Amino acid sequence: MGLIKCFLFVLIFLASTYVGIIISSKYKNRVIDLKELKTVLNIMNTKIRYTYEPIGEICEEISQMNDTNVGKLFGQVNLELKDKNITEAWNIAIDTYGNNFSKEDKHIIKTLGKMLGKTDINGQVSEIEQANEFLNIQINKAEKERQKNEKLYKSLGMVIGIAIIIILV
Repeated sequence: MGLIKCFLFVLIFLASTYVGIIISSKYKNRVIDLKELKTVLNIMNTKIRYTYEPIGEICEEISQMNDTNVGKLFGQVNLELKDKNITEAWNIAIDTYGNNFSKEDKHIIKTLGKMLGKTDINGQVSEIEQANEFLNIQINKAEKERQKNEKLYKSLGMVIGIAIIIILV
């Protein structure tokens, strides 16, 4: 009976630690996705400025060369463009693949989607550059939140597991 009890305690501790790690990974994933989005927007900016490709083709190229969450986001935009306008497609893709983004991040990114394909090349380029500036601010905020909260949730998961074990003993 004691062996089963020890096994259950180890299982409780591992499960609570795992939950803490999962929660803390959201902060790390947000930073990664924001940095990736910034990189992809720079690629998009260059393609709009110099190749004059349509937004759908640019999104398709980005999704094919990028197997991250952001690449999937652009793939979703491309799929949605078949029967929706760019703003609707962009918003659906953000809602579908923007799980790691905060509400503020999503608002900034969705604002960019309102202007894509609706202005001339210079207008689109300036909107992307403006979104990049906002993303820089968001990346800094996300990095600070990650530093503050990542270790906290990992430790909290372990402490809660130990507290549950103590209560059960």
